Amino acid sequence: MPSEQKPMRYGHTEGHTDVCFDDSGSCIVTCGSDGDVRIWENLDDDDPKSINVGEKAYSCALKNGKLITAVSNNTVQIHTFPEGAPDGILTRFTMNANHVVFNNDDDYLNGDMIEPPSSPNTGANEDHGDDDDLMPTSGHPRRAIIDDDDNSLDIGMIKANSNLLEKEEDDDDQIGGFPALPTSSTQQPFYDGPRPTPRQKPFQSGSTPVHLMHRFMVWNSVGIIRCYNDEQDNAIDIEFHDTSIHHATHLPNSLNHTMADLSTEAILLACESTEELASKLHCIYFSSWDANKEWTVDMPKDEDIEAICLGQGWAACATSALLVRLFTVGGVQKEIFCLPGPVVSMAGHGEQLMVIYHRGTGFDGDQCLGVQLMELGKKKKQILHGDPLSLTKKSYLVWVGFSAEGTPCYVDSEGIVRMLNRGLGNTWIPVCNTREHCKGKSDHYWVVGIHENPQQLRCIPCKGARFPPTLPRPAVAILPFTLPYCQVTTEKGQMEEQYWRSVVFHNYVDYLSKNGYELDENAKSQPVKEQQELLMKLFALSCKLEREFRCVELADLMTQNVVNLAIKYASRSRRLNLAQRLSEMAVEKASELATALEDEEEEEEEDFRTHLNAGYSTSATEWGRLPGRSAQQDQEMEEAEETNGYEEAEGTPEVPKQRPNPFSKAVSSAEVITPKSAVIASSSQGRVNPFKVSSNKKDPLVPSSNVLDTMSKYSKKISSSRAVNKQSSPVIKPLIPKPKSKQASAASFFQVRTPGSSEKRVGEREEKAGHEPPEVQVTAQDNTENKRPKTGFQMWLEENRANILTDNPDLNEAEVIKEGMSRFRILSSEERMVWTEKAKGGAVTDLTEDKKRKRPTAAEDEAKKNEEQKSEDSNVSKKKKPLDQATNVRLSSFAFKQS
Repeated sequence: MPSEQKPMRYGHTEGHTDVCFDDSGSCIVTCGSDGDVRIWENLDDDDPKSINVGEKAYSCALKNGKLITAVSNNTVQIHTFPEGAPDGILTRFTMNANHVVFNNDDDYLNGDMIEPPSSPNTGANEDHGDDDDLMPTSGHPRRAIIDDDDNSLDIGMIKANSNLLEKEEDDDDQIGGFPALPTSSTQQPFYDGPRPTPRQKPFQSGSTPVHLMHRFMVWNSVGIIRCYNDEQDNAIDIEFHDTSIHHATHLPNSLNHTMADLSTEAILLACESTEELASKLHCIYFSSWDANKEWTVDMPKDEDIEAICLGQGWAACATSALLVRLFTVGGVQKEIFCLPGPVVSMAGHGEQLMVIYHRGTGFDGDQCLGVQLMELGKKKKQILHGDPLSLTKKSYLVWVGFSAEGTPCYVDSEGIVRMLNRGLGNTWIPVCNTREHCKGKSDHYWVVGIHENPQQLRCIPCKGARFPPTLPRPAVAILPFTLPYCQVTTEKGQMEEQYWRSVVFHNYVDYLSKNGYELDENAKSQPVKEQQELLMKLFALSCKLEREFRCVELADLMTQNVVNLAIKYASRSRRLNLAQRLSEMAVEKASELATALEDEEEEEEEDFRTHLNAGYSTSATEWGRLPGRSAQQDQEMEEAEETNGYEEAEGTPEVPKQRPNPFSKAVSSAEVITPKSAVIASSSQGRVNPFKVSSNKKDPLVPSSNVLDTMSKYSKKISSSRAVNKQSSPVIKPLIPKPKSKQASAASFFQVRTPGSSEKRVGEREEKAGHEPPEVQVTAQDNTENKRPKTGFQMWLEENRANILTDNPDLNEAEVIKEGMSRFRILSSEERMVWTEKAKGGAVTDLTEDKKRKRPTAAEDEAKKNEEQKSEDSNVSKKKKPLDQATNVRLSSFAFKQS
């Protein structure tokens, strides 16, 4: 019987690529290179149902009413079965997927054997025990044929978190639906929200990556540490910029140190732990007089050093246990404190320690960093308490350290250099953008140091890289600082940027002065001079632009002397309104300056008193005791007040009289008597002092029809003093503050008086002053100066005024006082306390002399009364026409009535 072969049935004209059965075995599903999937009910079916899934179909799989196909556009698609409706894209590859299959347990898709070795996911397939993961297992026999095909990928590359299949709880054979992705030409991520940013690893500032065989371990303002790790040598070379600090050193690197720091005192090295050795901190202290200048500390088990730094007399290391450990340079362990997160980098300078760490997880390429700034001197304190660190978007930290003057700074990967602005509440300000100086997009600057005076950013240009090679030796470049102010191309914007840059870069002067450092006077005065010159230029520019309000705002930033210069400039520019406003501002500045000086003296006095009372809190001392008065002291005080009342009738109290205040804490404090009360005292001279012995009674005043005549002596003295003021030239002088309203009294000195407006009254006052005896005039002037207790600064100025004028003969009175204030502040606190105590001692001595002076004799009393009678007669003779009766009645209600 001849063999008979039936013709093969070609369901796909271009060739079929895969075939599979339905779960129930009721139909056969095939796919081919024509891009169709055909469903055959049985072997004799000659009219199968066709579903077009793409240009070419390479593989198909069928399970639980879902048809999975791998097509030529590198995607794996889902269709409903048997309808054939598209149900989304399962996943996407960079090449065609040539096989899709379900495993027997219905848990995950299979395809381990055909993943090519060149795939980036090779070796990354792990089974985590999740039944819903798509993981590869042992595969189909056909896989061995296409195993070496690098141009095709299998479904086994699907990642573990794709969750393609879900297992039903009740039926192991039941498989849930597939998460469908929207059809698009590019792959869509499963999660469209913010993505967490990988945390930045710890690093040492001024170092190059650890994996390099020849690398910089640190490059700072002190020196350079290089590390060589090759077949020939594993060593560390240390080089100092200034060889007077220490000679160059060559050290073996047997412990494989990866971190280093260098200061003028020591070398600090650290290594990570191994299976056999613990993480170690190694220090070499130059100034030790021991035979061995090195010391080493082992970290506890499972604790690795991640960052190190050196300061003045101390060393610090941050570990993986979120601890910062402090040591002395001699090896003594000191304080330990915790960090809120993993450390990123550390830096030290003098007594300051700055730690940068992760505050949390950043998103969308941003790092979430925090900063702590501490002072480790005798008074340990924390300046920055974990404040967020400002970084450019999608950047990371590349350098952190201090300027040569001790100001914290840091640099991010976008080339922005930021500095701590101590003058604005310890905020960060960008001072330079190194990317602006790069020629190419791939060029960078590698920062090695920062100087504030002169303003220099020391860095190494790196062409096409972020860090330099060790050989050839890189050259250091110097970049200028520029604050990102607006409109710096204009004259106004340029000067504003220069002014504020000068302010920011000289904040270190105040900081160092407060911390006990001695600075050259030229270093203090030169920046102030530059700033005031820039303000004056801005002031002149605003005057030209007729921006007077802006001029006043600029004058608020000026010093007292420069404000006076601005007043002269405004007057010469014929801007009288501006000059008047600036004069008022000068008054306020003068009073504020005087108040600040007084407050400073009071604070020093209070500190001195507290220091004396320390340990003697239960015993009464001269400084802490409230001044209680006995009956005898009360009697002497009242007698002194009565005598002062008679003297006020003869002398002019231009300065308000002061008497000791028993309720004041300070010995030199005074109770102010207003001029009104002084007038009342002079108008009530009929009151008799019961403690005063006198042979003659005081003659009554000449009766007058005007109730204001009793005040004639006071007004006469005031007018004579004003006449003296009017004769002087209109020079702007700051007022030495009086105990009462400082601004009101200071205003009289800054008001420009116009001579000639009341020449007639000046002549009359001069005549009246001429009739008085010269002794009375001298006594009046002496009283105005001597009645008020002098401060320590005033006594110092009296003795040193000649020296100031000798050094600066062109100074006027205001400038002499200003120069005196600056020189007085330079004095030490002990010297200033001596002057303050001397002023208090003088005031107390004067008071006791007033109390103990002899009673006037009868002849002196008679002469004094005759002089008063003559002055009263002359006053009556020169009196104006009496007022009418109605006016006298109205004014009499305000007069003082003697009981």
